[in-house]
Amino acid sequence: MAESTKKRTLDAFFKPPPKKVKVSEAEHQEELSTESQDPDVKEQVDFSNHPAYPFPIPHFQPSISTELGSLPSTIGKAINDQPDLDLLYFQPYIPKYLERQIFQFLRSELPFYRVQYKIKRGSIETQINTPRYTTVFGLDETSLFSPDGQVIDAKTKQAVLKDKNYTKYAPRPIPKCLDDLRLSTEAATGCKFNFCLVNYYASGSDSISYHSDDEKFLGALPAIASFSLGAKRDFLMKHKPIAPNDNAPPPPETKPIKLPLASGDMILMKGRTQSIERDEALEAMTLSRKLSWKPDEKG
Repeated sequence: MAESTKKRTLDAFFKPPPKKVKVSEAEHQEELSTESQDPDVKEQVDFSNHPAYPFPIPHFQPSISTELGSLPSTIGKAINDQPDLDLLYFQPYIPKYLERQIFQFLRSELPFYRVQYKIKRGSIETQINTPRYTTVFGLDETSLFSPDGQVIDAKTKQAVLKDKNYTKYAPRPIPKCLDDLRLSTEAATGCKFNFCLVNYYASGSDSISYHSDDEKFLGALPAIASFSLGAKRDFLMKHKPIAPNDNAPPPPETKPIKLPLASGDMILMKGRTQSIERDEALEAMTLSRKLSWKPDEKG
């Protein structure tokens, strides 16, 4: 079973521990306000709060939230020239003058944890430290957050009792800073998103192997919007092996795909794209965000 370290900002993982100084929400708000692009202008900053958050999560400055409402900065390019491939590629979605601000903000203000787990081969137990730092928000379509932050059933509106899926870590609503991006992405793509996964890779030596986001809870044809912030990285895809069938014609030929994701780019993966495996080969510091959506029974 996976275990995780205490949820904290990324600076806590990569910097020596500072002397403990308790900073109030008001003081943190003042600090964020002074980070405006114009040193002569201070913007009021509010916070998202929830009992499952390890600390209050700041909203984007109003100017950034307004900018997100006007995105994408380019029209998405459809890529569908191979079997099961259905992509919409934005180069970029977030313009250069804005993506660095968002990268630095999320890197410093979101709570992250590094997932650790143990594997056992025979009598030998090995501790595994994954190469990425992660934070997750949201629920699947069967549940909602009530105004007071409780998890309720989407149909009955009754409180959902803790079950085996989250006895250790309670679900957390998407904070407003990420919700601003969700709303922008929904308007640009026509998809609805209810779950946000944020991954941080610290260096070019960190990567994950080929995989698909084909978990059952995502449904048969999930839509996933994958944003990249930070350093440029290669996004690799290849089709899963197709089992031979003597009663069917040979499967169509497929070729590996390599997309150079720059900071601010976004790829929307939809339709049958999750039958294709992908690998994220990363360079330097990269923060990727995935917005996931499971279609309802009507599709």
